[in-house]
Amino acid sequence: MITREDAMAIARARAEERGWGLVEPLAVRDRRNWLGRIRSYDIVSNSVMRGTKTSFTVDAETGAILAEGHIAR
Repeated sequence: MITREDAMAIARARAEERGWGLVEPLAVRDRRNWLGRIRSYDIVSNSVMRGTKTSFTVDAETGAILAEGHIAR
């Protein structure tokens, strides 16, 4: 099981690898299964402003990136 901080580090590394900006502040949301355990983390950059957004969904068990996206404006 990875922590929120681990998930953010994974997202930062992938954004850097892709050449995408990961602008602060980051919004991190825990997605839980029906038993209440954290299943994944949704991470969105530049969460309170308009402009470039980068998002990731990171699996809480393995740390694998399940989804990713980038909107450049």
